[in-house]
Amino acid sequence: MARGGNNPVIVPANVKVLLDNGTVRVEGPSGKLSLKVPVKIKVEIKDSKVSVIKETDETQTKANQGTVRARIACMVKGVTEQFVKVLTIEGVGFKAALAGTKITLSLGFSHPVERVLPAGVSAAIEKNTIITLKCADKELLGNFAATLRKIKIPDPYKAKGIKYADEHIRRKAGKTAGGATGGGK
Repeated sequence: MARGGNNPVIVPANVKVLLDNGTVRVEGPSGKLSLKVPVKIKVEIKDSKVSVIKETDETQTKANQGTVRARIACMVKGVTEQFVKVLTIEGVGFKAALAGTKITLSLGFSHPVERVLPAGVSAAIEKNTIITLKCADKELLGNFAATLRKIKIPDPYKAKGIKYADEHIRRKAGKTAGGATGGGK
């Protein structure tokens, strides 16, 4: 069993971590985030280190300790340097445009698809086909990127659609022109 929950999270000098009423608040140059700590988990802040301590040895409490520790580490990383997700659009005539906080996608449907950026997420579009999303909250960023990808999931035959930049689409072989039997008569 992994014991990563016992390791303290080291807090940089430009980040403040506060604890009040079972909620951990992290403030840094890139934003403010908060996390409600589950019961039977205690968080201590000493000497620019955050420790997560479990109060019982129940299985769920052990799992929660590791999860809370990992989420606090992601919060500290997010407020110092924002998380980035890059999406690419593949397909003839497929493109994206950004107007304020609204992304407009032309993906071969009869209408353009519009999505509003959630608060805290910033976007940049390069060459009309590369969408770069940035956010301090890793969970919010991942969920929004997944909703954008879900609009037009890449098909396995031509790989047209929205995909993550580091994603590899397994391609399937298409049908052959004459078929295996050669004519059908």
